[in-house]
Amino acid sequence: MKPTRIRTIVIVAALCAAASWLVVRLAYRALPPMPWSGVPTLIIVALAEAYTGRLLRARVHHQPGTKPVDALAVARTAALAKASAYTAAVIGGVAGGFSLYVAGSLDKTFPRHDAFAALGTFGAAVALAAAALYLEYCCRVPDHPGEQNGSRPASRGKN
Repeated sequence: MKPTRIRTIVIVAALCAAASWLVVRLAYRALPPMPWSGVPTLIIVALAEAYTGRLLRARVHHQPGTKPVDALAVARTAALAKASAYTAAVIGGVAGGFSLYVAGSLDKTFPRHDAFAALGTFGAAVALAAAALYLEYCCRVPDHPGEQNGSRPASRGKN
């Protein structure tokens, strides 16, 4: 599995934003108000993934006081991180397209509420994408077996 590229995440978000903008443009009056419930949910998941990444990185790098981690658990965590990053891109893109459409009607009550909810959801989705990319980064194993704390062992000079 290759590392997730930020460029790919941005492309997915942009495509979802364009599709969302088009759908909202065609059916805004028929849509229910944008809910705020996505914001705390995405923030909680982002915090959990960032914290998991911090703990996992210490275990992968065999820092003192940590238990070794199973390679299959690291692979599953990396898959979770990749899925979270793409999910955040889709959610962020939909919220971004929604907010772009209602940005022109901020003087009205309902579009203003929808714009704030969509911007909050977009920000939380960006936080989740960042946490997911960090978690995926933490799943990488050191290049050298003796490497700890992100630094390579001192090399010996030629005599």
